[in-house]
Amino acid sequence: MKYIIFTIGLLITACNLKEKKEQNSQIDQRPNIVFIMSDDHAYQAISAYNDKLIQTPNIDRIAKEGILFTNATVTNSICAPSRAVILTGKHSHLNGKIDNLSDFDTTNVTFPQLFKQAGYQTAMFGKLHFGNNPKGFDEFKILPGQGDYYNPKFITAKGDTIIQGYVTDIITDLTLDWMEKRRDTSKPFLLMYLHKAPHRNWLPAEKYYKAYTKKTFPLPATLFDDYKTRGASAKTAEMNILKHMYLAYDDKLSLETIKELNIDYTGLHNYPINRMNQEQRASWDAVYGPINEDFKERYSSMNDSMLMVWKYQRYMQDYLGTIASVDDNVGRLLNYLDDNKLSENTMVVYTSDQGFYLGEHGWFDKRFMYDESFKTPLLIKWPNKITPGTTENEMVQNLDFAQTFLDVAGIKAPEDMQGKSLVPLLTGHNEVWDRDALYYHYYEYPAEHAVKRHYGIATKNYKLIHFYYDVDEWELYDRLIDPQELNNVYNDPKYTTVVKEMKEKLKELRKKYKDSDALDNHYIKLYNEQKQEGTKISNREPPSTENIEHS
Repeated sequence: MKYIIFTIGLLITACNLKEKKEQNSQIDQRPNIVFIMSDDHAYQAISAYNDKLIQTPNIDRIAKEGILFTNATVTNSICAPSRAVILTGKHSHLNGKIDNLSDFDTTNVTFPQLFKQAGYQTAMFGKLHFGNNPKGFDEFKILPGQGDYYNPKFITAKGDTIIQGYVTDIITDLTLDWMEKRRDTSKPFLLMYLHKAPHRNWLPAEKYYKAYTKKTFPLPATLFDDYKTRGASAKTAEMNILKHMYLAYDDKLSLETIKELNIDYTGLHNYPINRMNQEQRASWDAVYGPINEDFKERYSSMNDSMLMVWKYQRYMQDYLGTIASVDDNVGRLLNYLDDNKLSENTMVVYTSDQGFYLGEHGWFDKRFMYDESFKTPLLIKWPNKITPGTTENEMVQNLDFAQTFLDVAGIKAPEDMQGKSLVPLLTGHNEVWDRDALYYHYYEYPAEHAVKRHYGIATKNYKLIHFYYDVDEWELYDRLIDPQELNNVYNDPKYTTVVKEMKEKLKELRKKYKDSDALDNHYIKLYNEQKQEGTKISNREPPSTENIEHS
């Protein structure tokens, strides 16, 4: 009798194993991809890169379990164009999204569309920044434009909705709700998890503004940069913390405080908490009210240097406070993947749409090809493929993301994509990586922050930048001797040969990536037409890149 029971038990077990094997054979085993991107998250504000400002244990965990890129950069350091480059795998001059003002040409093929066509389930939650109906997604809930930190509106395929709470928590709630309730477990997934934070105007969650407004942060060495070796481009940019950061919108002084102190508030942005409900506002005022009172007492004795330092500390308190919430929520998602046994077959990427100035050169914002805005954080984990704890110094760009993801998923990349798959670097095959220079091009001028149009080339040793449009200025930096990029050596006789070689490399890269003076003039013409017409730049096609003279 025992033998019969034992035999029946074996048969049942065998049947269950067979059924499970058949079920597994029906499940698509291609890797999942989770793409996490924050907005304006400086690499200096991730403790895996720099532990002097903030601790980010959850973001750091991605590097500890995977790879940390120390030489990752963008092709155009401004929000919407950077996102267009990531989605299309093409430089701005070819995908047409050259600045935040122009429309995105929806005839572009994006990598999520290719994933969806190839059988992946796709979802996007958070900040896209352009377009209300992103292609290639089974489900999306995105912020309109910049979105709001408190009680934000979201755009969905079924209409707009307002969700009460703090935006970083909400984006994660939406993401985990999709993972838990609507993810098709028979398919691999592509998930784009996109944070608004830490974009300006830096409104932290209650937990963190209570903590971070009590902190004091070290001053950057170049906070009082005088730009003496550089031309008009650096000197005329409107992103200086002292001169161009708003006391109300950015530093959170109330309009009543500003009026009481008789400070000129011409063109001043209003106090940025209009979406808070009564309870949220009361908690906010309990912390920022005393900050206002303290400023009133100190203002009359402040000189410009003291005011600069005060504004820098206010900036860091709020900026870093928003990042603390991002780190918490990245931890929530990583824990979900672990708890649901998804981590082993999932690539997780953390990056930003560009770098950001945290007081270096006296600045906030981005746009320049100087390192703080040119470089971007990039951390990737991919179990059993990436050796944990790897640090990589090869030059990579956001231009490479689309082709990397397609390669990981075994999907053929379109021939007009211009990046390179990072898979060789991820899997330790650095010997096949042959990139020795990066190309950059910024277009949005004249516009907010007044950073002049420029393009340039960077190698590991040097960086050459050409500012154009209403100026004709060149800058060369020795990146090994002068990592803070304080000394423009373009006219230094010792660098004559370097200038010649870098200009030749720049010419070759512009030809390789199909950029040219003809395209520069085309986009300048469109921009001027826009200014005259008072309308947005349309989706007019750039001129053909064939049979034109490249510079």
